[in-house]
Amino acid sequence: MADGRGERLVVEFAAALRRGGLEVPPGTTVLFAEALATVGLSDRDLVYWAGLASLVRRPEDREAYDRVFAEFFECRLPTALPARPRQVTLGVDSGGDGEEPAGEGLPAEPETTLTLRYSATEVLREQDFSRYDEEEWAEARQLISAIRARAEQRRSRRLRPHARGRLDLARTVQMALSSDGEAIRRAFAAPADRPRRLVIIVDISGSMEPYARAFLRFAHAALVARPAGAVEVFVLSTRVSRITRQLSSRDPDEALAAAASAVEDWYGGTRLGEGLASFNDRWGTRGLARGAVVVLLSDGWDRGEPDGLAAEMARLRRVAHRIVWANPLRASPGYEPIARGMAAALPFVDDFVDGHSLASLEHLAEVVAGDAR
Repeated sequence: MADGRGERLVVEFAAALRRGGLEVPPGTTVLFAEALATVGLSDRDLVYWAGLASLVRRPEDREAYDRVFAEFFECRLPTALPARPRQVTLGVDSGGDGEEPAGEGLPAEPETTLTLRYSATEVLREQDFSRYDEEEWAEARQLISAIRARAEQRRSRRLRPHARGRLDLARTVQMALSSDGEAIRRAFAAPADRPRRLVIIVDISGSMEPYARAFLRFAHAALVARPAGAVEVFVLSTRVSRITRQLSSRDPDEALAAAASAVEDWYGGTRLGEGLASFNDRWGTRGLARGAVVVLLSDGWDRGEPDGLAAEMARLRRVAHRIVWANPLRASPGYEPIARGMAAALPFVDDFVDGHSLASLEHLAEVVAGDAR
């Protein structure tokens, strides 16, 4: 919302709903803020229906929502809680010219009719991965496969033909052969740009289960879109495993099935420090991460000692060009990186971004490419 009062109200109301027993992921909080930006705060009824439409997904949560709403807004907004529901007509924007109603409400007078419109794809983009059902996952898999994470460019030692730059003597002499040895035309060359290697490390511990599925799809899309050796993918739980070869199939389902059979510690504990130590010893400091953009996808929860994680992050930082950390918890209202692992790693991170939704993965792709810095 535009003003600070509205932003505080959204955050505080979402926190009150969580205390009341409702699940309110960050994506629905953002949707509620956008709804309030449209309906405003002057009409309590409109605020009520905006919250109900964006924050409540299960019928059994309606009673708890009504109770929290009445207590929270008792002294904040005028008018009383509506005694009966309004008619709600939902229009789905699917990109076509026609419009079809998505649902019908109870009959009411015309002056109390509220029309809500939403784009199904846009809502899915902002929704937290932990709230997806199987039908939403099926659609999200296609959207994630369309995201292309390309690493930023670096200057190569190799030269390429260019309109200006240093004189390319060999090509100049070759062209002179066609004019009896006279160098009528001169050729020039300039350093070429080439993409940096992209190294993706996905945390597959138990706390990351809802997000690891999406992150591995993201990693697969990046891998198959680049030449061999340009992208390397690892998974980390109680140990670190390299799954680049298993993910090389262009069929994402086949690739993820191969990765699942090759890794034994899916959704176990988290040993970030030990895992990064193994990565640094076997691959990172031996050249794989040198000059690369390293992307860590994790919530930062670690069973090990934070000093060990900090030391390994420092080793990785000395060889990598840039370290990007995507954390699905970062989008939660009031989040602070106070977990021991996250607090230890953060000083060595160049970009700290969200990782909870489709929209956050799209933003991550821009950060990796250097477009959003």
